Amino acid sequence: MLERKQLKGRTKVTFVLAENAPAGPVSVVGDFNDWTPGAHTLQPRGDGTRAVTVALAPQSAHSFRYLAAGDYWFDEESADGHDGTNGLLHT
Repeated sequence: MLERKQLKGRTKVTFVLAENAPAGPVSVVGDFNDWTPGAHTLQPRGDGTRAVTVALAPQSAHSFRYLAAGDYWFDEESADGHDGTNGLLHT
C-alpha cells in the first residue's frame, strides 16, 4: 500500500507492507535511491505492518520495486501503474 502526504515543496510517500509477508527484511528500491538495496528498509509499526517513508519532489514520476531476502523482487499492487518491469509512482 502507498500512503501520500503533500508538504510544502515535497511529497512524502510511505511504502507499507504486512509485517511478515514476505518474511525477512524488505527494502524499497527505485530511481529515487539509485536502485540501492537497503537504502530504504521497511521497519515494523505498531499496527502489524512495516513501512518506510521517502520524500520526493511533487509532480514527479518514479519507478520502483520491493526487494526481499533471497534476492526476491516483487511489485506493489497499489502502484499507480506498471511499465512491464517496475511499479510506477506519481507524486
